[in-house]
Amino acid sequence: MLREITRAEFESFWPTFSAVIQAQETYAFDPNMTQEDAFVLWCETPLQAYAFIENEIVLGTYYIKPNALGPSRHICNCGYMVSSAARGKGIARQMCEHSQQKALELGFDAMQFNNVVSTNDVAVRLWQKLGFTIIGTIPKAYQHARLGLVDSYIMYKWLRK
Repeated sequence: MLREITRAEFESFWPTFSAVIQAQETYAFDPNMTQEDAFVLWCETPLQAYAFIENEIVLGTYYIKPNALGPSRHICNCGYMVSSAARGKGIARQMCEHSQQKALELGFDAMQFNNVVSTNDVAVRLWQKLGFTIIGTIPKAYQHARLGLVDSYIMYKWLRK
């Protein structure tokens, strides 16, 4: 089930969130970020944040926010995280599909991911299957913990039919 995330639900997901940012393989967030800073960044700053919950356990979460303001406010941006125990079960796909519907409900016309780490093959392939296109490559944009500097992609999808 997907629903708006509560503080308590985010706190229960914090070990996963912290592990993901500390791994420095997929998110360009400070690996030393505090739980409170992460909550503000993920849950309060965006328009909305959601939790994917099964048996009262948060298996994943995503946020949705404008990608830019003014004349570009019709494009949104989202970020997704799934617990390692729940990977490969289609949760990221369900959250992305849900976020696209929410984007339309919120009046957005398109969705853009600004920093998809090129070595995150699972995410890149999933976003492409869901209709996102790589519209740009930022060379050596991400300092990967194991691989050093790697490229990042900008991915985009027009949502209106």
